Amino acid sequence: MKKGLIFVLFALVSIVSYSQMSWNAKVGMNMSNFTGDMDTDMKIGFNVGVGMEYQFSDMWSIQPSLMLSQKGGKYDKDGESIKYNPMYLEIPVLAAARFAVTDNQNIVVKAGPYFAFGIAGKAKYEFDGETEKGDFFGDGDDQFGGKRFDCGIGVGVAYEIGKFFVGLDGEFGFTNVVDFKSDEISNPKNMNFSIGVGYKF
Repeated sequence: MKKGLIFVLFALVSIVSYSQMSWNAKVGMNMSNFTGDMDTDMKIGFNVGVGMEYQFSDMWSIQPSLMLSQKGGKYDKDGESIKYNPMYLEIPVLAAARFAVTDNQNIVVKAGPYFAFGIAGKAKYEFDGETEKGDFFGDGDDQFGGKRFDCGIGVGVAYEIGKFFVGLDGEFGFTNVVDFKSDEISNPKNMNFSIGVGYKF
């Protein structure tokens, strides 16, 4: 019992003594769409934000971030065009594993949950020369009815060169973007892929 307790205490001391914290800034391009039966196509958006990394060892760390991310999708058929442009304030909290490639260069694999809150965005409808716009979030007459809260799972891989890094990420939402009362559309959820660059400081 005493030996086990001593081992646990030694492990905790080792982690605390190693632990390192760093910050980063990043910007990227989103390629987003909705899952389900909305029949939409991928839309280009952006993301920008700041992050923190807390390293437990040379290999393991946790990477929470605060991001501004534009998602959505688009529909363009038979002269009818609809663009959905929701903007989210997002907090991914990803566990990461780092693998050294050469001196000062690493591959980082990461995964974990994300939580998001819709803060702005429009739904734009165009048909036969007429254009209508409405807020993406909300249930009013000029609102699309989008839900503000979103959460899901995020995965990614990054390549680090010194303090710079480039990353590929994917996000898969668990919550309905909007509740449609329709037999043709079922429970759309956010899906997003992004490529970005960043700098650690």
